Amino acid sequence: MTEVRFAGKIGLITGAASGIGRATALALVRQGGTLVAVDRDADGLERLSAELGNGHRTIVADVTSEDRWREIAEEVGDAYGRLDILFNNAGYGKFASIAETSLDQWRAILAVNLDSVFLATKHLQLLLASAGEAAVINMSSIRGLTGDANTGSYCAAKGGVRLFTKACALEFAEQGLRIRVNSIHPGHVRTSLTENAHADPAQAKRLLADIPMQRVAAPEEIADAVLFLASDESRYMTGSELVVDGGATAQ
Repeated sequence: MTEVRFAGKIGLITGAASGIGRATALALVRQGGTLVAVDRDADGLERLSAELGNGHRTIVADVTSEDRWREIAEEVGDAYGRLDILFNNAGYGKFASIAETSLDQWRAILAVNLDSVFLATKHLQLLLASAGEAAVINMSSIRGLTGDANTGSYCAAKGGVRLFTKACALEFAEQGLRIRVNSIHPGHVRTSLTENAHADPAQAKRLLADIPMQRVAAPEEIADAVLFLASDESRYMTGSELVVDGGATAQ
C-alpha cells in the first residue's frame, strides 16, 4: 500500500538532485507529497523529474543568491500559495587544515551550508506561515556537534546551522507562528561527497573504526529521519537536534 502521510503537502528541498536530498525527494513524493526540487545541477534535476513524473516542480538555482531566493519565493507563492515543508539540505565540503584553507574556500563553505539556510528561511517564512502548520528541517552534521581535525570551516558552518535552527524555533514560537524548526545531524553517509573516502580502503577502515554500528548510512536512512521531522509524528518537536550517526557521537 502506498503511504499518503504527506498527501496535500507541498515540500521544498534544496540540494535535491543527489544524495540525501534526492532520497528525501523520492520518499516525499512516494508518500503523497508535492515536491519543489531546488539544485544548481540542471542535469540532475532533469533526471529526478523524469523519475518523479508530472505534478512536481524543479528549479535550477544558486542557493547562496538572495535575489534567486526572492524569485523562488514568488514562484512557489504563485503556484501553491503556501509551503508545508522546507528541507534546507544543500551542502558542500572541502576538508583541509586551517593553514591550507583560503579565505575564499572558507566563505564558499559557509555560503552553501549556512547562508543558504538563512536565505531560504527568511524568504519562505511567509509561505510557511500561510500553511498554518509547517516544518523546517535544516541539514547540520555530527560536525555541528563535535569537532574534528581538518574540518574547521565545515564545523563552523554546521555548528552555525545548529544554533540558527534553535534561534528560529524560539523566534517563530514567540511570534505565534506554527512553524517547527529542527536540525538533523547525520554521521557518515554514502553520497558523492564522501565516495572518495569510502573508495580508499585505509580511510574507509578508519571511518568504520569510529562508528559503533560498523557501517555508513545509506541516504534513504537519513531521508526517513528527515521525513519524521517533517511529519505530524514529530509535532511536539521544535528547536531539537536529531542525530543519525550509528552511535558515533555516543562515545
